[in-house]
Amino acid sequence: MKTNLITRAGFTKLTDELNYLWREYRPEITQKVAWAASLGDRSENADYKENKRLLRQIDRRVRFLRKRLEEVRIVDYSPQQQGRVFFGAWVVIEDESGQQRRFRIVGPDEIYGRNDYISIDSPMARALLKKQVDDEVTVATPTGTKYWLVHTIEYES
Repeated sequence: MKTNLITRAGFTKLTDELNYLWREYRPEITQKVAWAASLGDRSENADYKENKRLLRQIDRRVRFLRKRLEEVRIVDYSPQQQGRVFFGAWVVIEDESGQQRRFRIVGPDEIYGRNDYISIDSPMARALLKKQVDDEVTVATPTGTKYWLVHTIEYES
């Protein structure tokens, strides 16, 4: 089960995607379908078939986004979070070899296309929650247990 939390930026991004699909992209593809249909025989019309397929994909994504945007809860930064890792935090961690990683803990809908975001549902994020700078974090991974040190915690206000 996915967590229904989202940052304000993530919510805006999903809303923008929905508006683009519904107001710009779908009407454009609908026009192409109408044009291709006007050419006659649809059974061998590649333009018609391809654009109908695209239309189905758009409609599926629009349905998903509308439903998802109703379910999610926007979590804004709160000053009480300062100094500890919570949802929306940018965290820098360091492993035993001194290797550092920086990422932001966000909702599962926000991680796609970003290498510097991790889902609140991930084992790493779960292990980091409520930790402070210089706390040690233990995470079970497929290759064994890993130890990390919390280096810095920042929030976008």
